[in-house]
Amino acid sequence: MSESERWTIGRLLSWTTEFLTEHEAGSARLDAEILLANSLGCERIDLYTRFAEEPEQPVLGQFRQLVRQRADGCPVAYLVGQREFYSRQFQVSPDVLIPRPETEFIVITAMDLASSPESDSSLRIADVGTGCGNIAICLAQQIPGSTIVGLDISPAALEVARANVELHGMGEQVELLESDLLAAVDGPLDMIVSNPPYVSESEYEQLERDVREFEPQLALVAGPTGLETYQRLLPEAIEKLRPGGSLLLETSPMVCPLLVELIESSGRFGPVELTRDLAGHPRVVRSQRLEIQG
Repeated sequence: MSESERWTIGRLLSWTTEFLTEHEAGSARLDAEILLANSLGCERIDLYTRFAEEPEQPVLGQFRQLVRQRADGCPVAYLVGQREFYSRQFQVSPDVLIPRPETEFIVITAMDLASSPESDSSLRIADVGTGCGNIAICLAQQIPGSTIVGLDISPAALEVARANVELHGMGEQVELLESDLLAAVDGPLDMIVSNPPYVSESEYEQLERDVREFEPQLALVAGPTGLETYQRLLPEAIEKLRPGGSLLLETSPMVCPLLVELIESSGRFGPVELTRDLAGHPRVVRSQRLEIQG
């Protein structure tokens, strides 16, 4: 950044937007605003009333460092340490997957099921692969009387989830356990929700650089086909879901047909239903465990 002109907030945003665009940031203007607001310690909307203001040198130094890191590919959420999900702020770190808007459809679908007339008001729900705890915390807040157990194989991810449970005051409803899938929790469960790894190894190579170089591969890649985690989870879900209990799995258009076939071929679940995202893509697969006689 040249010092030949005054570095007002307005000029900083314009220059940074162009700079990040040149470095192929997908949302350069938004990124610039978030990083500058973080450096200033203000809300992003406040920038629009402060365009003529000149930040002090310590703020400029911090902002320049963040911009360089963003240009190198580091996701904005990791740089500022938080990400919005379901209109709530969650702490994040490179130890957890950054929450995506598409994952909100798991929360919405679970809420719809919990509000049905036949649903018990005190549901016991397992969130498999809880990551930063965003799904578990939102469900606890939105389904009064429920108890949620968030499960993750990564101790580092659970540390982030614990910070978010404390931040949102959900310690009485949300329990966190280190677990490979459902191993650490006993049945019966009323509902199992999961945003598991479902990216195939070949798909992973095609993901954006920001994702491949910075987000935890453990939380993304299932294996050669993308079905591997589902294949391990399904027998455990059959064992620990009560008859009539619901299974909700995030998916992608690439693996959804095979996942539906996997669930149906088990013979232990009822008809599979799909929740589609705003783009019309299948995003959540849901089904109820059948009661098998004999």
